[in-house]
Amino acid sequence: MAKPIDHELFPEGVERCALSKFLVWMAFWTVVFLAGIYAAYVVFANGLGVTGLNNYFAFGLYITFDLAVIALGAGAFFSGLLRYILKMDELKNIINLTVIGGFFCYSGAMLILTMELGQPLRSWFGFWHANVHSMLTEVIFCISCYLGVLIIEFLPNILEQRQLNRIAFLRHFAHNMHVFMPLFAGLGAFLSTFHQGSLGGMYGVMFARPFAFREGFFIWPWTFFLFVMSAAASGPCFSVLIVKCVELCSGKKMVSWKIKQLMGKISGAMLALYLFFKLIDTYDWAVNLLPTLGFTFDQMFYGIIYGKWLFWLELFVLGVIPAVILLTPRWRNTPFLFWSACIMNCLGISLNRYTITVQALAAPVMPFDTWQIYVPAWTEILPSVMVIAYGVLIVSLAYRYLPVFPQEIQLNAPGNKEAA
Repeated sequence: MAKPIDHELFPEGVERCALSKFLVWMAFWTVVFLAGIYAAYVVFANGLGVTGLNNYFAFGLYITFDLAVIALGAGAFFSGLLRYILKMDELKNIINLTVIGGFFCYSGAMLILTMELGQPLRSWFGFWHANVHSMLTEVIFCISCYLGVLIIEFLPNILEQRQLNRIAFLRHFAHNMHVFMPLFAGLGAFLSTFHQGSLGGMYGVMFARPFAFREGFFIWPWTFFLFVMSAAASGPCFSVLIVKCVELCSGKKMVSWKIKQLMGKISGAMLALYLFFKLIDTYDWAVNLLPTLGFTFDQMFYGIIYGKWLFWLELFVLGVIPAVILLTPRWRNTPFLFWSACIMNCLGISLNRYTITVQALAAPVMPFDTWQIYVPAWTEILPSVMVIAYGVLIVSLAYRYLPVFPQEIQLNAPGNKEAA
């Protein structure tokens, strides 16, 4: 009996679930994605007045989610830097997945940005009428160019699809692109480093917002460097979490435990470095900078929703604890602790983006101001969920039809006892 046509599209030597089961899976996430599209239509048709944004909160869930997704997607640029520039060949078995993760994170973030703009039809103004004095101008250019780099890095994997790879021109083109991949990896690392930094630097120069304002090095506030380090700390963990989700859904091993451990160790080292400078920055901010602005550390927190518990949760529960786990071989080699640390790391960086975005705007800065409470509307929540659905759809299609995981056949061979 002949195999179904769909099987001819799979990477050679692997098995996938039945097409009917796959279509049900894709249909569910497509419905979620379309719900987000509808919410986006409501925003485009009626303006930002239908969201929870107002004169106090120009930034809210859109930017919080956007910054978190961009930070988590940093696994692409950081892994590319380690693989192609620093020659860590062990990462060759996960580099395809990190590129796909970076692609859907960055393209999804740009979808969210179109709603935050308010007038998306004028989004091209940022390129044609660039404000050279704004850090956001550098962000616009770098994030757009880096998305282009991610597309170029993703393209060879697409061209290696089983049917496309039979075309001689496409096969040779993909091979030649691999030869030049170190160049694109270096360019991607440069672009991503600067736009990650400028996103943080934007908050650091907001001298009217004492919660976010920082001094720094020459023209760069400390938040510039903290954003870069935190992105590099969370990206590898997010990449292995995607691998774990694929393994749970497929019931197969995709990347060896050794590679996951290496990614966790790298992430733990970067997280420890980030926390070292973050704690120094926080101490200097609380003890030296805030008093010069007429504020105290206690005044930067309010009630339950903006309480100090967020501070301790971010830095110690979701920061120090996962860093210690990931840097301790015995604990890192314990699957439950390892995966818990990866999740906590990603949550901690996401919480950082929330506090520096929302809490900075909620804190009063004038004598007649009071603390403001921000509540996101459904028109903000659904588009954010839409990006998650978009990522699931991209990863699902890539896993089913593209040779994303070079180790898959080896790890799932009969008799292989390696732990996932």
